Amino acid sequence: MRTGLPLTADDLALTRFAVSPMWEVVAACRALAADPVPVPHRRWAAQVRPRLAAAGLDRGWLAELVPPHGHLPDFLNPVPDRPVTDLAAELAAIRATGPALLRHDLDCLYADRGGRDGRDGRSSGDGRSGRDGRSGPRLRALEREPEQALRRITAEIEAFWQLALAPYWSRIGAVLEADVLRRARRAAERGSAAVLGELHGTVRWADGTLHLSERHCAVTRIPTGAGLLLVPSVFAWPRLLTRTVAPDPPQLCYPALGAATVWEHRPAPRAEALAPVLGRTRTRLLAELDVPASTTELAARCGVTAPAASQHLTALRTAGLVSSHRAGRFVLYARTAVADGWLAALP
Repeated sequence: MRTGLPLTADDLALTRFAVSPMWEVVAACRALAADPVPVPHRRWAAQVRPRLAAAGLDRGWLAELVPPHGHLPDFLNPVPDRPVTDLAAELAAIRATGPALLRHDLDCLYADRGGRDGRDGRSSGDGRSGRDGRSGPRLRALEREPEQALRRITAEIEAFWQLALAPYWSRIGAVLEADVLRRARRAAERGSAAVLGELHGTVRWADGTLHLSERHCAVTRIPTGAGLLLVPSVFAWPRLLTRTVAPDPPQLCYPALGAATVWEHRPAPRAEALAPVLGRTRTRLLAELDVPASTTELAARCGVTAPAASQHLTALRTAGLVSSHRAGRFVLYARTAVADGWLAALP
């Protein structure tokens, strides 16, 4: 299916980029729900799936709201209010979702559960016939008690974030911000229209219209706000995701340049030069944190007791070299961008 999004000169002038944690949450959930998981994300999926399963997040709200195909709930992706927004602001916007948008999303989700052919994209239609046993209990709870359900949804999103995304965010964020800088430079050199035509293989700019192919549903200019919001994503690959909800500007979530490099295995650095400064155990812990891990995992890899590993990790965290991310009983440690820079600079 081919659809088009007509853009005026004002729309082009108001086109902007934004980095959105919630778009990464939604796209990551879709990647995990896919069978098979897209190739670039399999290493990450193998690491996070056991954590999510242990926390019960593989069968929670997000698992029901974000299927591998079909409608993606628009209320999960409020308009980012700044170039690099934070998760807390987006969660607050989700908790404040109005009844009209929630009703529309439920209609689309019920319709998908009712057997509609759902490929990637946003669905439409009244969907009332789908409100039966084929829909999960959480969708019905969201309809009956929306405020309480939205609080539970955002609490689960925060837990998902801590386990699946926060430990990797220094890498993810670096790729997203680099994509924005490269495309902004391209826009300065050749104009916004040239950038739009290079977003994705299914996107083509011609005659004042952004043409989108392989869409399950039409993306048209409804009475939305002016402009266009472009959101780079690591997890959207290989798809383009869209959101058109009045009165917000349309959003296009596209695969960021270099997205596949985030999960590439990085050989253990020759970190011996740091040992005289940090100590041998702390240097080994930093080297092992190419992949985020728990205290127990790191202690086993480094041949020390868990209390000793915890003490060293606390010192590294105080120095700004590692970050910790707690979700329930899980605490994961990850290298910071500062530590990555140190190790990359070693001869």
